Amino acid sequence: MNRDRSEDGTAVPSGLIALDTILDGGFARSRLHLIEGRPGSGKTTIGFHFLLEGLRVGEPGLYVTLSETRAELEFSARSHGLDLEGVEFCELVPPELSMDAGMEQSVVYTSELELGETVRLVMEAVTASAPRRVVFDSLSEIRLLAQNPLRYRRQVLALKHFFAQQGCTVLVLDDLTAEDDHVNLHSLAHGVVRMELVPLTYGADRRRLRVLKMRARGFIGGYHDYAIKTGGIRIFPRMVAADHEHADEAENSAQSGIEALDRMVGGGLDRGTSTLIMGPSGIGKSTLATQFVKAAIERQESVLLITFDESERNFTRRNRGLGFEFGPALAAKQLVFRAVDPAEVSPGELTEMISDEVKRGVSVVVLDSLSGYQHAMPEERYLLLQMHELLSYLNGQDVLTIMTLAQTGVMGAMSGSIDITYLADAVLLMRFFEAEGEMRRVISMTKRRTGAHEIALRELTIGAGGVHVGPQLKNFRGVLTGLPTRAEGPEGTTAESG
Repeated sequence: MNRDRSEDGTAVPSGLIALDTILDGGFARSRLHLIEGRPGSGKTTIGFHFLLEGLRVGEPGLYVTLSETRAELEFSARSHGLDLEGVEFCELVPPELSMDAGMEQSVVYTSELELGETVRLVMEAVTASAPRRVVFDSLSEIRLLAQNPLRYRRQVLALKHFFAQQGCTVLVLDDLTAEDDHVNLHSLAHGVVRMELVPLTYGADRRRLRVLKMRARGFIGGYHDYAIKTGGIRIFPRMVAADHEHADEAENSAQSGIEALDRMVGGGLDRGTSTLIMGPSGIGKSTLATQFVKAAIERQESVLLITFDESERNFTRRNRGLGFEFGPALAAKQLVFRAVDPAEVSPGELTEMISDEVKRGVSVVVLDSLSGYQHAMPEERYLLLQMHELLSYLNGQDVLTIMTLAQTGVMGAMSGSIDITYLADAVLLMRFFEAEGEMRRVISMTKRRTGAHEIALRELTIGAGGVHVGPQLKNFRGVLTGLPTRAEGPEGTTAESG
């Protein structure tokens, strides 16, 4: 059959926008691609998306199955809300999987065929249906029939040349039942995509894919998280900040609405920067971050608040007690609240959640807290790399990012599970200290890259009226140790509202 090969090698959409982004446009036309992964990793679902996209653009598709029946595949597709109506099937299945008498004339038993006969039947099915897209599932059966690596490789090579002559774009699925042999096919395939299922000690299994090879294409390397949900596969491309255009830089800073606090931070937090609020549990880090959220909403800005530790109900109840009423903003989607379970959400999914809201117009993003985010990605070195890309992206979009980080201990020396201070553009430090038989709070800005700031220690109180910042603690020494000593002169620690 003669095909117009003027477009050979051009991008063929996969049916998944995110995968096309990773592959720099999609699969290569009239080429063979290897999709490999353990059972349950989602290879078949990738094939469904690929064939359905072909139907959408007028390219007929053929699903060649050597391991499952058409009924099983259609049932699997329906479970994802996908309809395979219009997709042609070539079934080569064991007899115990096909007991329907009405299918006796269309089903051939692989257990009774030699390898050459199996390959011949596949070629006949392709010639008869003239598909532009083919999914071949799976190579494990061909490997078993071949019985030796040389014969196996020759048969796959023969199929590759045949599909190319027919002008077919092919996805060949391999479940890696013979781990030692899979590398042999990498040299034959135009592209190789590895899908992995990574079990965790607790929580949902993580899925990720990696493009091992794609000739003549500037694909995005590294691991990309994905999830299998109703509707099929959702892929979350790895965040690469340099690939995103920068937004126009805003002149005004983001103020908190508390005059004393704004003076401390140098007039307000700069847009396009990240601020880290550090301190022990219970000191008010979330409340301080919420003060900036309240001020942003009053300026009619949109805010995204992601929390790993609190439900929306508790959030609204807690802040109502402080005089913050967020009900109208939540109802109007001006405040987008996302309670994230780190045991169920992958870092890639979280990153996409943030980027989607930024594209919608969010100008302030709050992550409360990074301790919960760390649980979503236990490997510290990878967490810091991903946070670097995320913050670089948010800074480039001129978004104000506020993060909280819990430190262990109550008073005295503090330590955190991760050190992210070098990534933040500004750092606000909060501590408890003892004075006059009471536990009090102190706040200070220890870092601001974009300008001057106060170096004073100020007392902070949180009550029914919200957050109050007092005058400088001039008559104490060793406040940050938690057990200060009094200096000469009046104490001067009465809190005053900013």
